[in-house]
Formats: sequence, C-alpha cells, structure tokens
Amino acid sequence: MADIEPQIRAFIVENFLFGEDSADLTPESSFLESGIIDSTGVLELVGYIEKTYNIKIRDEEIVPENLDSIRRLAKFIQSKPLLLAK
Repeated sequence: MADIEPQIRAFIVENFLFGEDSADLTPESSFLESGIIDSTGVLELVGYIEKTYNIKIRDEEIVPENLDSIRRLAKFIQSKPLLLAK
C-alpha cells in the first residue's frame, strides 16, 4: 500500500487543482485550511476512496482527523478492512 499517497495526490491534483501540481501540496498539507477541498469536495473524495480502495467510510469517520491531508487519508485507508466481494 506504499503507493496510496501518490494515488491520492494524483486524484487531488487532477480533480481539485485542475492538473496544476504544486510543491506547496505536501503529504501533511491540510486540504481544508489551504482551500483545496470544500465540503462538497469531501464527498467527492469519499466516493473516490470507497470505490478505488473497496472500503466503506461511515458518516462518523468523515472528519478532518481522517481525511484532511494526503498522509492522514493514506493512514486511514490502511486502517480500514477491505469489503468482501459478493
């Protein structure tokens, strides 16, 4: 799962920075404080994460501690069990 951070970064750059990568976007950069993602963007990010990593994110897990930077998000994803295919 070492490739989670680059995948998240690529998604953020493509969908929220409109393809313009920036050295200012570090693994610890807050998406909310830097204005990269708003509340609607959080929902888009959650949908991407659930689909890409085959996990379920509960409403109570949608908090900055889990989703507000590349690093926090990667750690959160790694902590989640994969959904079993039906």
